[in-house]
Amino acid sequence: MRGVVMHAPGDVRVEEREDPRIEDPTDAVIRVVAACVCGSDLWPYRGTDTPDGQLMGHEYVGVVEQVGEQVTTVAPGDWVVGSFVISDNTCEICAAGYQSRCVNAVFVDGAIGTQAEYARIPHADGTLVRTPGVPDPDLVPSLLAASDVLGTGWFAAVAAEAGPGKTVAVVGDGAVGLMGVLAARQLGAETIIAMSRHQDRQRLAREFGATHIVTERGEAGVAKVKELTGGLGAHSVIEAVATQESMMQAIRSTRPGGHVGYVGVSHDVQLPGGELFFSLVHLHGGPAPVRRFLPELIDLIWDRTIEPGKVFDRTLPLEQAAEAYAAMDQRQAIKVLLQP
Repeated sequence: MRGVVMHAPGDVRVEEREDPRIEDPTDAVIRVVAACVCGSDLWPYRGTDTPDGQLMGHEYVGVVEQVGEQVTTVAPGDWVVGSFVISDNTCEICAAGYQSRCVNAVFVDGAIGTQAEYARIPHADGTLVRTPGVPDPDLVPSLLAASDVLGTGWFAAVAAEAGPGKTVAVVGDGAVGLMGVLAARQLGAETIIAMSRHQDRQRLAREFGATHIVTERGEAGVAKVKELTGGLGAHSVIEAVATQESMMQAIRSTRPGGHVGYVGVSHDVQLPGGELFFSLVHLHGGPAPVRRFLPELIDLIWDRTIEPGKVFDRTLPLEQAAEAYAAMDQRQAIKVLLQP
């Protein structure tokens, strides 16, 4: 089969890879119908991490081709959406709603790689969720978003305790930040402040439910949020970038007693203990337990209550994966869908 491999920063290739097969009785093999490039894929692409023949891709929707003898919840022919983290969905950590830290957790990229024609999914019963039927083609991008960015943005909003009567600020206007806007609106937030300097992303943020746009960053951005909230700061802040500046901007934009939900993959973020102590701000986040939310998100998409697939502003064949990475790296695209 054909699949994406990153050999070095900026060096993305589509190569022949071994066809996946059932290795354990809890496995499933799926035909990938749609995959995509994630913002987190840009960290190794830009050299922050050091890829060396890394299998790429962790967002996927597809059709089940084969299942192991112990798989009971999906069968060949089923359309499925899977989380970007493998989980058994039965351990105590999963039962508490943190499937991304399952005792059997495996991150799909690197170990499996779903920017490919086929993929083996371990612990299929705990990782894959069936759709109610064969989706209309226009639903596929939205279902794909549920595999990571929608579920991640949703977790960020939940971790930040977004809800009715709350003011929510969103730091980061990438796909996850935009999904955080959508999630905050669905959870009933009254005021949603999207922080963005890019007109195309501002338009989409408005469409997803943002009531205000703040173009300033850093301390100027904090001051603007304080201005919009009577000097107090937001009740809930979503941090979807994961740099030192963005994390401090999020914490300082939050009122005492408020909540920060952080979901970006942290790179050298260091929290000043004294400032955090006196801020009285709650911090909660990490790799999103997407599997917790998948059934609800699939229903919202299937009923056409939400359309997160709008975050994809470019579609390319799998063979043009290098172009997809370059477009996102150069901010020529918010998120690129790949069709194997």
